[in-house]
Amino acid sequence: MSQLYRTPLYTAHQAQGARLVPFAGWEMPLHYTTITEEHQAVRQRAGRFDISHMGRLFLRGSDALSLLEWVYTNAVATLKTGQVRYGLICNEAGGVKDDVLLYRLPEIAPADLATDSSSDNPLSQGFPYLLVVNAANREKILAWLETHRQGREVEIHDGTFATAMVAVQGPIAVELCQKLTDTPLHDLRYYHGRYVSYRGQRCLVSRTGYTGEDGLEWIVPQSQALPLWEDLQGLGVTACGLGARDTLRLEAAMPLYGHELTEEIDPFQAGLEWAVKWQEKDFIGRQALLRRREDKNLPKRVGLELAGRRIAREQCRVWQGEQPVGWISSGTFAPTLQKSIALAYVAPACTAVGTRLEVEIRGQREAAQVVPLPFYSRRRASS
Repeated sequence: MSQLYRTPLYTAHQAQGARLVPFAGWEMPLHYTTITEEHQAVRQRAGRFDISHMGRLFLRGSDALSLLEWVYTNAVATLKTGQVRYGLICNEAGGVKDDVLLYRLPEIAPADLATDSSSDNPLSQGFPYLLVVNAANREKILAWLETHRQGREVEIHDGTFATAMVAVQGPIAVELCQKLTDTPLHDLRYYHGRYVSYRGQRCLVSRTGYTGEDGLEWIVPQSQALPLWEDLQGLGVTACGLGARDTLRLEAAMPLYGHELTEEIDPFQAGLEWAVKWQEKDFIGRQALLRRREDKNLPKRVGLELAGRRIAREQCRVWQGEQPVGWISSGTFAPTLQKSIALAYVAPACTAVGTRLEVEIRGQREAAQVVPLPFYSRRRASS
């Protein structure tokens, strides 16, 4: 097996007694205490996640905009400075190569660029665009961008190893993070980011996340990763691993690449049509997507609530009577909801809310029902 990458926080995870596991080519913390405790800390207060394994690809050049418009399903030209937008990168057949966040980075004054001593920090080099991609797909997306940049004036810089990324999520996440910088954070809008000064260095903070809660994601120079992690610990922010990240995102019905999204599944099947501007622009895979959109036989993503507490694992078969109608893409016992939930791909005739199905778990069937997504919403929970 090839050598696993380690984030700048690896020794901190060891020191805190994290259970470390291989994930997408990296050695990452699965949990520190229990998944349920970490999950509830995020729902009730605040948790911190090392997400430095995510790829951070910076782009600039006179043709950077045209390249991004061509490879990315959502709109690029309409991004305002500081805005972040979710979208997909498709292959020619319309399948999903990755789901990504595209940042239109804040502008840096020329005088600040000239005097900034952090020359190895891509956040200080005036890149206008940043793509945050899934760890397992970083090299694949880099190669895809390089292939399609031919003939274009574009510089692509992989800043993954020069930076670190930490997510702080939960109802009081913003309040606690504000204690670490004089730059205002409370007025930062959802899916927007800004540069902040942290310990004398330029860092990027965005109001984004993968848990269904409010929160911030920090991108910092590698040297600032450990101080940030320790400062957050000093503020009482619970360290959380991949296990809680998965149960949190599942309650919020957020897709995970390799489960809900693959190169064989298209955005329409996944319920992500809102992130595909097929009526407004051309992009790789558009024509195939339009053909697939008219195919009434392709399975669609739904949410299932199981009658019992057993967990429906990936690839468990879904039945309607004696007819197999789909498969589970992700499942868990939801700590917040105290129910067994799952995301599944099922035949279009079985997608209506209230449809009764069965999930085959270890040779036995468990009653299930199609329910609205997301399973959990912080707005509903607080009302």
